[in-house]
Amino acid sequence: MNAPSDSPTLAASGLDIADYTRTLGLQAKAASALMARADTAIKNAALRKLASLLRSSGPALQVENAKDIERAVAAGLAAPLVDRLGLSPKVLETCAQGCEQLAAMPDIIGEITALRQQPSGIRVGQMRVPIGVFGMIFESRPNVTIEAASLSIKSGNACILRGGSEAIESNKALAKLVQQALVESGLPAHAVQLVQTTDREVVGQLITMPQFVDVIIPRGGKGLIERISRDARVPVIKHLDGNCHVYVDDPCDIDMAVKVADNAKTSKYSPCNASEGLLVARGVAQEFLPKIGAIYAAKGVEMRCDLEAAQILRAAVQPGSVEGRRAPMIEAATEQDWYEEYLAPIISVKVVAGLNEAIAHINQYSSHHTDAILTRDHMHAQRFLREVDSASVMVNASTRFADGFEFGLGAEIGISTDKFHARGPVGIEGLTSLKYVVLGQGEVRS
Repeated sequence: MNAPSDSPTLAASGLDIADYTRTLGLQAKAASALMARADTAIKNAALRKLASLLRSSGPALQVENAKDIERAVAAGLAAPLVDRLGLSPKVLETCAQGCEQLAAMPDIIGEITALRQQPSGIRVGQMRVPIGVFGMIFESRPNVTIEAASLSIKSGNACILRGGSEAIESNKALAKLVQQALVESGLPAHAVQLVQTTDREVVGQLITMPQFVDVIIPRGGKGLIERISRDARVPVIKHLDGNCHVYVDDPCDIDMAVKVADNAKTSKYSPCNASEGLLVARGVAQEFLPKIGAIYAAKGVEMRCDLEAAQILRAAVQPGSVEGRRAPMIEAATEQDWYEEYLAPIISVKVVAGLNEAIAHINQYSSHHTDAILTRDHMHAQRFLREVDSASVMVNASTRFADGFEFGLGAEIGISTDKFHARGPVGIEGLTSLKYVVLGQGEVRS
């Protein structure tokens, strides 16, 4: 079995980009064959070992993480993006728990389902198998390295990870732990490889190697995902935006709605599952908007409103302050605001006639990521679940729950807004495929 080793840097190896990326591909392809037949107990041991290493290596990881954060701040990176870089003890513990959650889950690889007897005598079913090799291109969050690696291990795949330059030191340190866990558990080190250079040409090579890479998963800004979707020669699992909505219905529990709408927006501004749009039924707007508006203003959240919402809020809410200065918290919304993923303390607010208008607005303007209804009406809830065309649809819960860990998947490789193969948080099943299997006893076709 291979010893743990970093993929060679270009300077050290003397390889050009094309040769370097091809080497990664060859190594991943070879490792994928070993991973596909790896015993469940060995894969689970690797995950538990990785969880242990994450907990014991916290101080060392934070030293490397601090280098990335210091560089990002010096470069003037926006505060929400700097926030995404952090490897706090809480983040590392969540990663470790995700590894353990995956280890405790059943192994679906090799599972045969829907086996049916045919008139000819043969039995036909489907077997779940690994995809093979996936490439993942992501920005900012270094914890994605662990999420991708752990899901790759559990699903019996190999992966090539290319993180953003802003998190290069953190990603290198995490990747070393992953390879250590693999090798100490008897799995190939090359099952998880991190691209060791920040040269963007690697991305161009990686997305055009169908002979080595079976699927590409971009996770980052809209520009990155659009470029990969346009140029890739391998299948892509993607989402472009996280323009999520909370709709406050008539009737609803006002206090609950205030609590959920607050959490969906302000618990953290940078994730793709944070709410960016708030729709309020006219019948509850006069009671609900002043309450949520006061909370948003106190927390420095700017509200970009339609005329009706603005009139209610301006009559009831005093502008808040941000870092000691007065800030205009209630602004007129433009058409673009309904489409916007702010990733910041800004939210669009609109009063709607009721459920029909809310569903129509969401289906027109949302990014089909995650949308929630807060209601006491069971029929309204059922219609919202059926008719809102999004990857995750929720009733009386914060959009912030749209997450692989929170959904019990152990971790997620990303949240797909595609409709084919994988949709919503992509966990183990999203990294597998199905093939038909036929069981016979010598039958021949007449």
